[in-house]
Amino acid sequence: MAVDSDPSASSLPVTGILIAVISSVINGSTFVLQRKGILRSRDRGGSYLTDVLWWSGTLAMIIGQIGNFLAYNAAPAVIVTPLGALGVLFGAVLASWILKEHLNILGKLGCVLCCCGSVMLILHAPKSEAVTSRLELEERLSDPVFVTYAVLVVLLLITLITWIAPAHGSSNIMVYVSICSLLGSFTVPCSKGLGLVAPDMFGEGPLSSRALALFLGLLGTLAVSILIQFFYINKALESFSSNMFEAIYYVTFTSTVILASALLFKEWTALTLTDCLAMLCGLTTVCVGVVLLRISQEAVITWRKKEAREKTD
Repeated sequence: MAVDSDPSASSLPVTGILIAVISSVINGSTFVLQRKGILRSRDRGGSYLTDVLWWSGTLAMIIGQIGNFLAYNAAPAVIVTPLGALGVLFGAVLASWILKEHLNILGKLGCVLCCCGSVMLILHAPKSEAVTSRLELEERLSDPVFVTYAVLVVLLLITLITWIAPAHGSSNIMVYVSICSLLGSFTVPCSKGLGLVAPDMFGEGPLSSRALALFLGLLGTLAVSILIQFFYINKALESFSSNMFEAIYYVTFTSTVILASALLFKEWTALTLTDCLAMLCGLTTVCVGVVLLRISQEAVITWRKKEAREKTD
C-alpha cells in the first residue's frame, strides 16, 4: 500500500474550517436580527433603517462576509460553502427564540442532518487548492466554459431583476432567492481571486498593470454583487419567514457556488472517486436537513394523535 510522503496533501485546512464555522454562526444570526428589526419597525410604522436590531444584523452580515473572505482564501470553496449549513442551524434555533418561529421534531432532525453532512464534507473535501497564483487565475477566467457560464448567469440576473422580480418577487420566494444565489457565482470566486491577486498588489516587487486591472475588476464585481444581494435579502425578509428564506437560500446558494467553483477553480479534479461520492452524499444530507428545517415551519407533529383518536372512538 502506497504511503503519501507529503503531509500537507493529507491534512485538513484547519484554519479555513475554523474561520468558516465562526463566520457561518455569525451569518446565521444576520437574517433573524434583520427580520426582527423589520417587524418591529413595521409595528411602529417607521423605517427599519432606524432600528437597532436591523443594524445589528447588518453589522453581523459585514463581519460574516469578512470571515467568509478569509475562509475562502484559507480553504477550498467546496469545503467552506457547505459549512454554511451550520449558520442555517444556528439561525433556526435563534429564530425560535427571538422570532418565536417554532422548531419541532422535524426541524431538530434537520439540524442533526446538517451537522452530519457538514462533517462528511469536511472529511472528504480536497486538501489543497487547484489555483495558487494570479497567472493561473487569469488563465482560468478566460476559459470558454466559465465565460459561457458567467454570461448566462448575467443574462438570467438581468431577466430576474428587470422583469420577474417587480411582478412576482413579493409572492414567490424563489425569485429573490434565485437572484441572491446566482450572485454567489461571482462573490465567492471574486473573494478567492482577490486573495490570489493581493500578493502581486501589495508585495515588494513592481506593480503589474494586469494585476491592478484584475484586482480592481474583482473588487468592483464583488462590491456590486454584495450590494445587490443585500438589497434583495431585505426585500425577501419583508415578505417571508427568516427560516424559510435562509433554508432555501442555503441550498440554492451552495449549489451555484460549488458549480461556479468547479468550473473556474476545478477543485474537484484533486478528489478520488470515493471522495467525490462521499461529498455528494454529504451535500445531499445537508440539503435534506435544510429542506426538513423548511418543512418544519408548516408541519404540525404530535405524538398523541393516535391516542386521542382512540378515545374519540
